[in-house]
Order: sequence, then C-alpha cells, then structure tokens
Amino acid sequence: MVDVTLWGGLVPLADDQKTLSIEADTIRELLRKLQERYPALSGPIKNEVAVVIDGVIYRNDWSQRIPEGAEVFLMRRLAGG
Repeated sequence: MVDVTLWGGLVPLADDQKTLSIEADTIRELLRKLQERYPALSGPIKNEVAVVIDGVIYRNDWSQRIPEGAEVFLMRRLAGG
C-alpha cells in the first residue's frame, strides 16, 4: 500500500482528497488503479502527470517499482528543455 499525494489541480478530481492510499507495486499499476477509482483523473494522468518517488521524477518509465514506504507524489509534468 502506498500513500500518494496529489498536486492541487488533481484534488477536485479525486473527491477532494489530497492523499490517497493505493495498493500498487509499479507506477503503471498505480496510475491504472487511480484511473479506475477516480475516472476524472484519466485525462490528466494520460497527458499531464509526472510521478515522483522519493524525490526522483519519472515522466515515462511506468515500469518503475515503488518501494515499500516510499514517498509518492503526482505532479504536473513541466515542459521545457
């Protein structure tokens, strides 16, 4: 079970919850379960999300494992170079 903290723009799409507890081993599983539980998150998750695990930002590596007790955040993906 991991606790996921959402950036402010996602909170209204998740029944006004800032932190969610989800059973997931990988980022892919986490994002899939979030979309199943809160369908309104589907659009932002597909297009606007980066996942931060213990301070490391993942933008596309959805196969990354989530360690037990990790600090996990969903943040807005930033553009730029």
